[in-house]
Amino acid sequence: MKSLLEDQVRKSRMPARLDLLQSLSGLALALFMWVHLLLVSSILISKDAMLTVTRLLEGSLNPTEEAGYPILVKGAVVGVLLLFVLHAALAMRKFPANWKQWRTMRSHVKMMKHGDTTNWWVQAITGFVMFFLGSAHLLIMFANNDKIGPYLSSDRFVYFGLWPMYLVLLFAVELHGAIGLYRLSVKWGWFDGKDPRKNRKRLKKVKWGLTVFFLGLGLASFAAYVKIGIENQDKGRVGMPYAIEKGQDH
Repeated sequence: MKSLLEDQVRKSRMPARLDLLQSLSGLALALFMWVHLLLVSSILISKDAMLTVTRLLEGSLNPTEEAGYPILVKGAVVGVLLLFVLHAALAMRKFPANWKQWRTMRSHVKMMKHGDTTNWWVQAITGFVMFFLGSAHLLIMFANNDKIGPYLSSDRFVYFGLWPMYLVLLFAVELHGAIGLYRLSVKWGWFDGKDPRKNRKRLKKVKWGLTVFFLGLGLASFAAYVKIGIENQDKGRVGMPYAIEKGQDH
């Protein structure tokens, strides 16, 4: 009898442990994506700055080197992909299982018009989009871990025609991440304080502020890569890596 009760207790704790693991993996991915966007936005400073960041991620302190250790990038991609799949698998536990459940959930969202319920719906849709487009992006980076830089990255936007995917992915990632962090804060009561209701309103403002900031930064970076990609085509530089040379801009 005692062992049966202990087994039931262990089973009853499993959903909570899975929720905690889902929260931690989601937090890690959201923070990673924001750091990733900040690094990618180095193109807004200059091509040299973007290449310097790339070389640092490849383990090289000398941006004038032809390449550092791209295998480090490949290892990072594998780690992020595994974390991404883990988080997606945990999140799928709470998704509607079929079209009928999706339709019922959508009608409830429209009827209730509740902000947090709508946030969950948006997060579910963006998560679905990210599962496919995010996985595709990570696989592209895995296969082209040695082809990252101002020119080669821009070529993927324009010459290889991936700009629609990156544009949709940008909106999906930023909306999903900001909403996710807001919902984590509410779920675990990180910033409840003495007046949880008042602080929740503040969190919503912070969520929107972060969304606007990172979407603006992402769109500006997106435009910069597209501009360089178009210039590469016009000047016959497609497939050519960018190199830093004193007194000369490539």
